[in-house]
Amino acid sequence: MTLVLLPGMDGTGQLFAPFLAALGPEFRTRVVSYPVDQPLGYAELELLARAAIPARGPYVILGESFSGPIAVSIAASGAARLKGLILCCSFVRSPLRVLPGVGTLLGWLPVTAAPVLLMEQMLLGRFSTPALRAALERTMAQVSAPAIRSRMVAALSVDVSAELAALRLPMMYLRARHDRLVAPGASALASRLNPALQVVDLQAPHFLLQAAPQAAAQAVTDFVRGLSLTQSSRPKRPHSGAAPA
Repeated sequence: MTLVLLPGMDGTGQLFAPFLAALGPEFRTRVVSYPVDQPLGYAELELLARAAIPARGPYVILGESFSGPIAVSIAASGAARLKGLILCCSFVRSPLRVLPGVGTLLGWLPVTAAPVLLMEQMLLGRFSTPALRAALERTMAQVSAPAIRSRMVAALSVDVSAELAALRLPMMYLRARHDRLVAPGASALASRLNPALQVVDLQAPHFLLQAAPQAAAQAVTDFVRGLSLTQSSRPKRPHSGAAPA
């Protein structure tokens, strides 16, 4: 089973490092990265994500934060080899209440690197460490202002509620108890839309995979092992003797 990881707002995929280390060798992983210098929206980024999906074999897709809607959209397309969906501190509809026209205004505002202290408080809070702070600063410095701005604008208007509601595959939502960016209402809405969604609470900030990699890795491992058990327990179809089409 391959675990396909779609990154948060930074898009680099580099911030998955602690989580990948915690997963260990049991998993095959594929980390998707987005261009750091191109102002692309959800539609264009989804094409890049689809291109990174393994050509063979079953896979599970994990959408972190900003990339949750992309993961849902891919799952809704009926990909035959997709066995499960994981959302991490994410949303299916804009997590912010905004006034009409704010998205357009944001598109014109000069977006510069936010003060590291402010980002640290929003994304890490009391879970911050020198190593995580340095990783955050290093990663965000790579991404251009137009790229970040376009993703922020896209997140304000995204809505894949109908797509999530129609999904019929195993799903899990990793929810951080100390998330200062995405409110609990985001996971509550996802659960109302599709009651089959399993919500797992972890003691972590918005940067859940980075601040609590061991706990996150265990939750993901349990989820994927459950998929394998489900697959193996299904009754096999009787052999008809006919040649396959």
